[in-house]
Amino acid sequence: MGQTPDDMFGDENYPAYTIGQAAEMLGTTQDFLRRLDEAKLINPHRSAGGHRRYSRYQMRLAARAREMVDEGFALEAACRIIILEDQLEEALRQNQQHGTRQGD
Repeated sequence: MGQTPDDMFGDENYPAYTIGQAAEMLGTTQDFLRRLDEAKLINPHRSAGGHRRYSRYQMRLAARAREMVDEGFALEAACRIIILEDQLEEALRQNQQHGTRQGD
């Protein structure tokens, strides 16, 4: 059974936004978003027609990259920092879950 609209809107990983919508919401260009894909920061979902679709989670990463580039970071450096921050956050979350399970 597929996702209901409520499931999709509540899912931060649901690819809800086209590249045009994402660029407009972030105040950036579509080329900037393509460069984030090339830098492997985000890997947008592809529709059946091959069009990029972005999730809210990917939009947050792209917004962070834009902020860092605006602050003077090179795009590649910004992407690497964000990837490492994301990996650290996930590791800490998993570690906390693991610790909680052991303490049960």
